[in-house]
Amino acid sequence: MRNTIAVMNTKGGVGKSTLVLALAETLAAEHNKNVLVIDSDAQATVSNMLMTVNDLFRLQRDGLTIVDYLVARVLRGDEAKWSDFVIRDVSDIDDARSIFLMPSDMQLTLFEREVSKEAAHGQLRNSIAEILNSVRSVFDVVLIDCPPGLSVLTESWLREADFHISPTKADYVSVCGLEVFRRFKALNPEMGFAENMGVMINMRDEASQTDGEYIKWLNSNPENKCFSAAVPRVNALQDAARFQPQHRSYGAKYPGSVGKAIRSLSVEVLERLKAGNAAAKQTPSAPIHTTQAAS
Repeated sequence: MRNTIAVMNTKGGVGKSTLVLALAETLAAEHNKNVLVIDSDAQATVSNMLMTVNDLFRLQRDGLTIVDYLVARVLRGDEAKWSDFVIRDVSDIDDARSIFLMPSDMQLTLFEREVSKEAAHGQLRNSIAEILNSVRSVFDVVLIDCPPGLSVLTESWLREADFHISPTKADYVSVCGLEVFRRFKALNPEMGFAENMGVMINMRDEASQTDGEYIKWLNSNPENKCFSAAVPRVNALQDAARFQPQHRSYGAKYPGSVGKAIRSLSVEVLERLKAGNAAAKQTPSAPIHTTQAAS
């Protein structure tokens, strides 16, 4: 099954991690999906959104992050098991208990430096492929939170994942980030690349005529495959990004218009996953991933 989704825009500040959080929690709470979030951003933003700071520091101290897994597999050649670095019982939503997390650490930038220094790009991509080939059969949906920019690690995710989603704001710089990404995708097509699932428009100011014009322009290009719902700029989404030690309901965390938009996006994600898998079955040349259940 093709169900791994890299989420990225070359431009930062578009609310990418918040969207990953909201999609994961909605897919779990509203659709009963087992969701794996892979935090590949050195800032560990989505990791911090899914647990307390103390718990995250403890995992980083104990060597239980994606950095530690990749160092073992890529730089040391150790037989580390990806499942040992996946954390359960994350999220502060009481009815979203089926979210799992591979947390991140700021040391990720140093790891990427060592990969380049040791010319270990091939080993890195092979390790990324091994992770994704394993988790496809274990989880219903896998969301990979990639940092802005185009690092060697992000390129590996984009070339090995099944799909990619591009969050954007309705402004000039963020839209330019989409174009940079599109040009990068066109380079070295023989190396493979995730299929475009679509553009998600975030932080829309519903009172702004300029925002409306950018959204109309984005929708006018069929290559963008824009999702139908635009997530409004509201304080509720900023509050949702702050982990609370006390559990809350899904409706309390995502109320009103923001909840409606996120639920709509989640339905579309599932529909596009289903359509993408159906199309792959009908296309003999489509890549087929061999998956094995985790031991």
